[in-house]
Parts: sequence; C-alpha cells; structure tokens
Amino acid sequence: MLISLLCIAIAIFFSWHKTLRTYSFTIWVIAAAVSSNYYPTYFKEIGGFELSNLIIPLIIVIMFGMASTLSLKDFSRVITMPIPVIVGMICQFTIMPIVGFVLVNIFSLPIEIAAGLILVGCSPSGLASNVMAFIARADVALSITLTAIATILSPLLTPLLMKIFADQYISFNYLDMLWSISKIVILPTAGGLLYNHYIRGKMSWLDELMPSVSMVGIVIIIAIIMAAGQQYLLEIGFVLVIATALHNGLGYLAGYWLCKLAGMDEKVCRTISFEVGMQNSGLASGIAVELGKIATMGLPAVIFGPVMNISGSLLASWWKNRPIEDDVIANP
Repeated sequence: MLISLLCIAIAIFFSWHKTLRTYSFTIWVIAAAVSSNYYPTYFKEIGGFELSNLIIPLIIVIMFGMASTLSLKDFSRVITMPIPVIVGMICQFTIMPIVGFVLVNIFSLPIEIAAGLILVGCSPSGLASNVMAFIARADVALSITLTAIATILSPLLTPLLMKIFADQYISFNYLDMLWSISKIVILPTAGGLLYNHYIRGKMSWLDELMPSVSMVGIVIIIAIIMAAGQQYLLEIGFVLVIATALHNGLGYLAGYWLCKLAGMDEKVCRTISFEVGMQNSGLASGIAVELGKIATMGLPAVIFGPVMNISGSLLASWWKNRPIEDDVIANP
C-alpha cells in the first residue's frame, strides 16, 4: 500500500508542477501498474461489475479523441506526398509484424502472450507518434497523414497480418476480427472527423478536456489489464518487458534506416521512425478483450504503451537537439 500511495503522491505532484507536468502521464501509468499489481482484486470488479467491460468503451472514447485532431485534408495529403506515404505504409505494416514474430520465437513466449506481442506489431500507429514528430522537428503533417491512413486501413490489414504471423499461436475468425476492429476504429474515427469539422474551436473547454479524458482512459485500461494478467506478469514479466522494449526500439531503427536506404530526407526518416516504432497499443488491447484474451494477449499491449512513450520522449528530445540542416539554414 505504501508504494502505491507514494507513486500516486508523486503523480499528483508532477501533475500540479508547471515544469514536471510533461512527465505526469508516465508517473500515473507507473502508479496504475504498481497498484494493480499489488492489489489486483480492486481492479477486477466493483459490486459484481467486471471492470474489463469498461475497456472497449474507453478505447472508443480514446479513438474519438485521437480522430478529433484529424481532418479530411490529412487524408488528402497522400496526393501531394505519395512516395513518403507509400514508403511509410509499407514500413508500418511489415517491419513491426516481422520483428514481433522473430522476437516471440527468440524468447519462446507463452502462446497467447506471443500472439499479443505480434498483435501490437500488426496494429497501426497512434497519436503519440504525432506528438513525438513535433518535438523531434520531423514532418508533423506527414506523421498525421500516416497515422490517419494506417488507422483506416487497420480493420483490413491487422486481421490479415495476424492470420499470416500469428495463426499458429491463436485461432480466430478473420471476419470477426475485422468487424471487432471496425467497431473500435471506424465509428469513433468518423465521429472525431465530424467533431473536428463542425465543433472544434466552438467549445474550447471541450477541446482542452479531451486529451485529459484520453489519458485517464489509458491509465484505467492499463490498471485493469495488468490486474487481470498479474499471474502471467509474475511469471514472465521481466522477459516480456525486454521483448517489448526490443520490439519498440528495433521499430525505430528499422523504420529510420530503411527510409534512409530508400533515399528519403532526414525529416521523413525521423517521421517514419516514430510511425513504425510507436503503435496504437490501446487498439491492440481492445482486440485482445474482444477475443476474450485480456489476461494474456492484452499484456504486451499495456507494457508496450509506457515503454514506447518513455523511449519516444527520449528519442524526440535527442533529435530536437540535433536540428536538421535545412531547418538551420531556413532559421539561422
């Protein structure tokens, strides 16, 4: 109890401190992980209501919040920058599934947890990659476009990639998974686009509130899934964290250097590096819940989220201090 209270107290302090506020989300994630690991029963049900039933609604809210930052022009940019978008999509939906498949075999992960790590790799990128692209002085417009297109393609490509790379680990129906992802992605994305077009800017309090709601939702999801999978975490937690960190880091490296080999400029390489390495772990969690595998397939997703946010922040800050030559010339 003392450790949990200490983590929560630190998270509250970070949330109120003007300088440290940037890191408060990471501390809240740690607090949720620690608390759910030590006291899992409090995060499984309340008054007979299973808290796992909250995960899909929360993910829909998070997806809506992400989509509310997008507009139709983010999709139309594919016409003005087709080569970077095509290269980015190829990297997005090839590198991470392959890396995930290789890692689960190297580490000999339990079958359903192995499927969960591959599932993270088969998911699209998320909003976090756009934030990191901005910090790193990469191509934010391209980042947003890649996230938007990958999200829309995910109902078709994620089940297909899972069939190719994870069929030996878990049995599922392609059409059922397609429908599950569509419910989580298409409807909230359409709603978010409508919000962006008709409402954004008219109710500033709601615009400011949505990012906080999304962050709270992510913290709750992490706590629920970690509580459900506590037994597996105790057994292979360290190995899974190492495998997840490698998955994330190799995604950055492969995304960056493959773009370099393809002749892309530095801004594009940095952008695609984030798009490949930072996956929508929330969507992967939702798919695991839909498949009834929250305690196993869901674990890699909730570990991947904090890992990628920490590593992404470090990489973005490192790149920020190494400005691109063209930017230096344009802004002496």
